[in-house]
Amino acid sequence: MRRNDIYTLFILAAVWGGSFLFMRMAVGELGPLPMMGVRTLVAGLILVPLLVARNKIPLLLRQWRPIAIVGLFNSALPFVLFAYATQSLPSGTMSVINAVTPLWGAAIAWVWLKDRLPPLRLAGLLVGFAGIVVLVWDKLTLQGSGTLLAVLAAVSAPIFYGIAASFTKKYLMGADPIATATGSLISAGIVLLPFTWWYWPVEPVSFRAWGAVLALTVLCTSIAYTLYYKLLISIGPSRAMTVTFLVPVFGVFWGWLWLDETVTIHVVLGGAVILLGTALATGMVGRKSQ
Repeated sequence: MRRNDIYTLFILAAVWGGSFLFMRMAVGELGPLPMMGVRTLVAGLILVPLLVARNKIPLLLRQWRPIAIVGLFNSALPFVLFAYATQSLPSGTMSVINAVTPLWGAAIAWVWLKDRLPPLRLAGLLVGFAGIVVLVWDKLTLQGSGTLLAVLAAVSAPIFYGIAASFTKKYLMGADPIATATGSLISAGIVLLPFTWWYWPVEPVSFRAWGAVLALTVLCTSIAYTLYYKLLISIGPSRAMTVTFLVPVFGVFWGWLWLDETVTIHVVLGGAVILLGTALATGMVGRKSQ
């Protein structure tokens, strides 16, 4: 891996780790649905000039139906669930929960696409899901249904990422990445548009909240997508997946640094178990033996 690729990997992890920080900063004033409606639609529109410059509009139009479905499962639904959860859960905890995405991807591909899952990778799924229990155990003991619903929303969100991954593998293999990213984000924004209008806040939104939404939209979505696809082309999907292991580190750090979030033993132990399970389930550990 070249030095520039390593820099890109760490920058991407830092940016995506900050997305939960920005969500937590803005969700209280905007609400989950308007915030994610703005994020997806604006982020997709920002990518349109890049699509036009590379003459890839025809590629988007050719496969707009499956791309729109990917937008629903890869952006609209998980984004809203994560945004809802950030109203009650620390941003660092959210970034660790997000790390189970490859676990769900492997599990759903095993069931839907009949992908081969050797014993070591199957064990990784069990280890990773055990890590989720460790991570959220102290949250489940708190009083009030709001925290429980937030935990359920956060844990459910990566399931839709896994569905989107298998759907993409089945119906969009060979599709242009930038066209898929642009189309899926815009379609997600269109799906969320009526809810964005209906739930738009009555009170004026502060400059701080708008700044967080701007960072979430431009930095953590448009630019991050571009960096990720650049990394995919440069080092391949297996190595690019290592960003999964770095995002929680930055997510916990940003939450501690900017929001004074406490790094609990559940976060440390749960995060470690989740990352171990992810490494096993994705074949990054024991790959030669499998």
